[in-house]
Formats: sequence, structure tokens, C-alpha cells
Amino acid sequence: MQSVAMADRIDNEPGYVLHSRPYKETSLLVEAFTRRHGRISLMARGARRAHSSLKARLLPFQALSLSWFGKGSLHTLHDVEWQGDGRSLAGAGLMCGFYLNELLMRLLPPGDAHEALYDRYLAALRELTDGEEIEPVLRRFELALLTELGYAQTLSHLAGSAEPVEPDIRYGYALDIGVVAAGPHEPGYAGQTLLDMAAGDYSDPRTLAESKLLMRRLLAHYLGEQPLATRQLLIDLQKI
Repeated sequence: MQSVAMADRIDNEPGYVLHSRPYKETSLLVEAFTRRHGRISLMARGARRAHSSLKARLLPFQALSLSWFGKGSLHTLHDVEWQGDGRSLAGAGLMCGFYLNELLMRLLPPGDAHEALYDRYLAALRELTDGEEIEPVLRRFELALLTELGYAQTLSHLAGSAEPVEPDIRYGYALDIGVVAAGPHEPGYAGQTLLDMAAGDYSDPRTLAESKLLMRRLLAHYLGEQPLATRQLLIDLQKI
């Protein structure tokens, strides 16, 4: 068997499973989010066989150490070790976790490293596991994702200028442009809401309500016509 060049082999990379599905007769195709390699596709050979221990370890929301080899868009997983602390998501928090994973699957290009977003994902999982209020967790992650991908513009200043957003003025938001003066026939968003979002502070009920409207609009634009499978579940929970 031909040896694998060191450049084609990655060992002990921190990561999380986003999604997995059957692949061929006995394998799994795993989509993972890793710290230094972003979203990657991994083939777990034989993971569906009765004696394989891989499938039990390749679970969402568990901190993993992943090792793989190969070039191209599909790599071969050769080892996975669990790095978690034994805690897991449950109830509404579990549904929110699947929502975060689906957002990453839909919007994050494969192979692009986003370490700040990876850290935000870890923080969101910890917050959901600890039972923190769900909506602020989702809003912070959504904004971090769109910001990392270059879709969300600065919220603290008017688009294309150094003019700061004023908390007592209402503003509009133009897609791919940013904060603009509110139009005459649009409710817009309070300046304080935009400043709170930029600071990650969702303690004000108005900020929570208006940020939900803004994030729905942005995500609908960038996700396109295909709806998120988890969206209706969270709408039923009134969390997105």
C-alpha cells in the first residue's frame, strides 16, 4: 500500500460532527466543522459495521479529535477520539444545536478556516448546554456567522462613513450595504438595537425583538428559497 505523504495527513484536529449519512454499503459520510480546516467531508470506512466503534463516537455536539488523510474534497477518516466532558444538549437546546449545524452546512464554504466562528460555535453549545436563554445565543451565533462570511456589515456606523449610530434614532438596513437612514415608510430598527447587537447584548426586550426581525431578513436573503429543515421546529418554539 502506498504511504500517505505527511502533507496529506492531518492528526488530532479539534472538531465537531455537523451531519452524517450512510455512504456505500458499510461507511458513513461525515460533515465536520474543524478549528483549522473549516468544514470538511470525511469518509468513515466501515463505520456502519456491527463491530465498528466509529459510529458511536461520530455524534453531533461532542468535542472530538479527528485524524484523516487524502487530497481533494473527500478525505478518509482514520481515527476519532472523544474529547467531551460528558454533558450533552437536550430538549429545546438540542433543536437549537441542530439549527446551528444546519446553518453551517448551508452557508459555510468547505475548506475555509474560521477559528473565531469555531470559538463562537463552542460558546453557543456551552450556553445551550448550561440552559441559558436561547434567543440571545442564536442571535449572537447568527450574526457571528454572517459577519465571518462577509455578509453582515458593521452595525455601529452608517454604511460607508465614520458617522456613528445614535441610540435614539431609527435606521434602515440595506442588504450588502449596511446601516442607512430609515425610509419614510419603513419601521426600521432602533439605533440602540443595532449598538446592542454589535456588543452582543440582548438584555433589552426591544433589542431581542428587533434583532430577530433583522436576522430573519438577512438569513432569508442569503439562504435563498430552500428553507431550513430545523426552521419550523424553532418557529414553533418561538425562538427564531
